Amino acid sequence: VKPILVFITLPINILTLGLFTLVINTFLIMIVSAIVPGFAVSDFLHALLFSLVLSIVLTLIHSLF
Repeated sequence: VKPILVFITLPINILTLGLFTLVINTFLIMIVSAIVPGFAVSDFLHALLFSLVLSIVLTLIHSLF
């Protein structure tokens, strides 16, 4: 689902220099929070912070490999 969303929002993503990807990740985290029973995120700000940390960790992992 994420690659489709990134492709659809490509013009916005280009204008924001890729920062809109954090918003896409945030909404996906909130959707997962609603679906998965053991995973809960209280609000948009916490999901945004989680998305930011997730992006940093994934960037570090990709740079190692």
